[in-house]
Amino acid sequence: MQASEHSVAVNGIRTHYYAAGANGSPVVLLHGGGIDNARLSWELHIPVLAERHRVIAPDFPGFGASDKPDIAYTMSFYGAFLRDFLDALQIERAALCGLSMGGGVALGFALDHPRRVEKLVLVDSYGLQRSVPFHRLSYVYIKTPLNGLSWALMRSRAVVRYSLAALLKRPGAVTDELVEQAYQEMVRPGAGRAWNGIQQSDITWNGVRTCYLDRLGEISAPVLIVHGTKDSAVPPEWAREAQRRIPGSRLEWMEGAGHWAQRDCPEDFNRVVSAFLDESGH
Repeated sequence: MQASEHSVAVNGIRTHYYAAGANGSPVVLLHGGGIDNARLSWELHIPVLAERHRVIAPDFPGFGASDKPDIAYTMSFYGAFLRDFLDALQIERAALCGLSMGGGVALGFALDHPRRVEKLVLVDSYGLQRSVPFHRLSYVYIKTPLNGLSWALMRSRAVVRYSLAALLKRPGAVTDELVEQAYQEMVRPGAGRAWNGIQQSDITWNGVRTCYLDRLGEISAPVLIVHGTKDSAVPPEWAREAQRRIPGSRLEWMEGAGHWAQRDCPEDFNRVVSAFLDESGH
């Protein structure tokens, strides 16, 4: 991974991030939820994107090597964090590329701070669906002790491998190295607390609290939607609906890919995202 590691204090929270590329416009990569972090999501993409851009990839608070304070983790917290993180790095305007939860954070930020978003890439993004698969069953599960038990069970490489196979659908995508990286993230002190907080606050009995479908027409930045055709966490119909609602947006399918489409199809992802970022104008 051709990137240097740094940390910056954001409202007293030590935030770890990767940086690569000294030239070109800034691109901020935002990872997903669960036990994700910047390296897991973006290690196959930072070196390529950094050839023509200044790339920044933070670990959200509560994830990776960033601090994990005992606070209320919500999507609105992460939207405010992104604003303050960009301010701390003196980045006034950037392209945002967000995966899953990171996509939801990027979407909310683009709606609240349109002048600060140069372009927007949504990768199997949260914030597009009114409900999650098996919604009410998922709600009950999240609210019971079974949710905590599942995190305890994840402290096994075999279970981590099984879980990765639910996210990655292309043959060979789940490697021994990736399993080990995800396992090491799983056993970090405090792992899972932030994601559990988001689920507790965002999944209601009647739907998902963070759903931007009805506001997508307000987005003014150029938008690229990248989505795996076999994503079971954010089913493809939500990506199609988003593309219809965002003026001038483009939808690129990662054929055979699951919810981590960028890791399932790294070469295709790098090609389409690099081309989009390099385009001039709207």
